[in-house]
Amino acid sequence: MKRDGSFLQERWRSIGYALAGLRDILKTEHNAWVHAFCTVAVLGLAFYLGLDEVRFLIIVIFIALVWMAEAFNTVLELVIDIVSPEYCETARRAKDIAATAVLFAAAGALIAGVVILGPPLLARLGLAAG
Repeated sequence: MKRDGSFLQERWRSIGYALAGLRDILKTEHNAWVHAFCTVAVLGLAFYLGLDEVRFLIIVIFIALVWMAEAFNTVLELVIDIVSPEYCETARRAKDIAATAVLFAAAGALIAGVVILGPPLLARLGLAAG
């Protein structure tokens, strides 16, 4: 693969498109703000608690899964709106099922967060049992 200015320019352009997509999600999807708040809060807490690398990476993977689910859900909703602009029961079902994927990802992230962050947070607050 040729690695000249045009290659790097294309990579930067691709990153720009991805950031535009993130701006769009944050602008149009209310739950994305919940994800953003939780992302900042959980990463801040992970740094505060000094999580080891493995636990930190698990947290990052769950955060990425939630954001990916939200992005795919948003794309699916947009495509369904193009293909089926009028109300359609099947389209509604597809949107609801896609939203379920986000719910599963968020629930998994919540459980992982409690399991990983809970004990060191309780210990830091002097509330740990034992």
